[in-house]
Amino acid sequence: MCFAPAIGAKLGLSEKEADVEPAFWADVRGEAIWDFLTLWTLLVAGVLLIIDHPAWAYFGLIGGSAYVYFAGRGVVTRVTMQRRGLRIGSPQGVKVVFTFLTIWGITGLATIIGAIAALQTS
Repeated sequence: MCFAPAIGAKLGLSEKEADVEPAFWADVRGEAIWDFLTLWTLLVAGVLLIIDHPAWAYFGLIGGSAYVYFAGRGVVTRVTMQRRGLRIGSPQGVKVVFTFLTIWGITGLATIIGAIAALQTS
């Protein structure tokens, strides 16, 4: 949660600050802010797709790419930090994060494939 990390921790959507390394906490907070500023593009693509506007494909390419980047960076960063022995959260919390990052990555790839197909037929 970008603006209310304590609420996110209470809901189980993120780790408590005390349970992770300070550098990881700072990285995740910065990541959340950046995601808030950039990941809206896939939402716009979805709305445009629903109303059958051809511009959805362009937003889909941008948004899908952002989602794939976000998912890949999230997984690789967390695996690297775990291997170095850094505290990045509870084992259950890390599994949840990896699950959601995988879903985001697959969603991004599917959107990119759909957008490319749509652009080739138009």
